[in-house]
Amino acid sequence: MRIKISRETSFVYAPPAKSVVQLLRLTPRSHEGQHVLRWRVSADVDCAMRQSEDSLGNVVHTVSHFGPIDRLVVLSEGEVETFDATGVVRAAAEPLVPEIYLRTSPLAEANGTLREFADMAVQGALTPLDKLHAVMGALSEAMTYQWDAPRSANAAEAFALRRGGAEDYTHIFVACARWLGSPARYVSGYLLRRDGAPQETDYAWAEAYVPILGWIGFDAANRVCVDDGYVRIAVGFDHLSAAPARGSRGGGGDETQKISLSIGQAQSQRQN
Repeated sequence: MRIKISRETSFVYAPPAKSVVQLLRLTPRSHEGQHVLRWRVSADVDCAMRQSEDSLGNVVHTVSHFGPIDRLVVLSEGEVETFDATGVVRAAAEPLVPEIYLRTSPLAEANGTLREFADMAVQGALTPLDKLHAVMGALSEAMTYQWDAPRSANAAEAFALRRGGAEDYTHIFVACARWLGSPARYVSGYLLRRDGAPQETDYAWAEAYVPILGWIGFDAANRVCVDDGYVRIAVGFDHLSAAPARGSRGGGGDETQKISLSIGQAQSQRQN
């Protein structure tokens, strides 16, 4: 499937900031499940932009502006061809060994309640893959999906509320998988919905490592393994290390961020 994406991110500073630095993880990388046909990241003001790679293998653009600024707009857009690999992620950039993702992280740590939930969910499951599917199924039954739910502080808080968005489901799944001994990580990206409904914002899902098979994508919010409707952008220990944008500013007041997202099948494919 050929997917066209355009994401406009507006940062508004009131009063104007004296300087701004934004770390942007907005650029996908090719692997066996997706091929980046074209992609660009640009800003609407005269600023310095440097591309690099972080320790997890994500493409990072560092945007910096020194001098008074009240508004910065960043556009990331392009086309990606995706393939259904039944959830398996192969030939992706992997600078670290899978076991590093057993490490707990601030937003995806299993407290006593989540540990008990995970242990109960996998009763009768024999293999690591069976256990991961069992956790995904149990999580789908225990939680109510609300795409616009306020962001919870962490996995434990989201599970206590029994509702949340894709980010919350992902943090809970990652926390449970790690507790059960499977390396797991947070993935930020986009989802082309099959029902034609618009995707209002970025999406999130998890990847867990299974011996022999490798990394497998689990969308706990939709209770499926990822397919060709997903565009993978960045990975992290939790949202903090995979966030599309994280920045700092000197002086000024508050920062307000607004996202405008358009995602759909490329026109040329729809005509075939």
